[in-house]
Amino acid sequence: MGRAYQNRKMSMAKTSDANAKLYSKFSREIYVTAKSGGVDPNGNLALRGLIERAKREQVPSHVIDKALDKAKGGGGEDFSRARYEGFGPGNCMVIIDCLTDNPNRTFGDVRNCFTKTKTKIGTQGSVAHMFDHCAIFVFQHDDEEAVLEALMMSDVDVTDIENEEGKITVFAPHTEYAKAKQALSEAFEGITFDVDEIQFLPQTETEISEEDMPMLEKFLGMLNDLDDVQNIYHNAII
Repeated sequence: MGRAYQNRKMSMAKTSDANAKLYSKFSREIYVTAKSGGVDPNGNLALRGLIERAKREQVPSHVIDKALDKAKGGGGEDFSRARYEGFGPGNCMVIIDCLTDNPNRTFGDVRNCFTKTKTKIGTQGSVAHMFDHCAIFVFQHDDEEAVLEALMMSDVDVTDIENEEGKITVFAPHTEYAKAKQALSEAFEGITFDVDEIQFLPQTETEISEEDMPMLEKFLGMLNDLDDVQNIYHNAII
């Protein structure tokens, strides 16, 4: 059914080249998620998935624990989520998710990345309608029908489900994340997710010319260097 997750993933840029950037990104996200939904991973499925993902990315336990301790204290930075959209080099569509304690600074920094690469930041919703905001789960299993039945029994709105080489990939609207994860965890005891994330997946792809490729690389590099940038999604074929 449709393209496999790994093929879709090639269309996305969600990179963290240096460990320091990776640790900072997860620390900030864990802190915000724990502060808003509770520090107990058993009662905060988004936090549990985030911690599991951090461990898969080999984020040290002390980084995770420090972020949780900070959230327990109730003080600390007051981060808010910010999302920017626009058209990057080669006219590819771009979504940039940030966590910031200074929205004016972050907007200026992100806008500068567009300006320096002669591209255009857009208004909210200018490109998001061309992406699917999905909860994605990938895990080892070979019975697509059993997985679908478990999800349907829990009234989960499944967008797509794929079975490839002994791995099941489930796509659902991002609003169904908690319900879908709980349904899968309860139906299949001991389930381990290879992927457990909410992502923006592009509905179409843009081929980038050889001439535009260096500018695209510069653009993505500049964005990734910003501390406030958490995730970058685009529809460019690299």
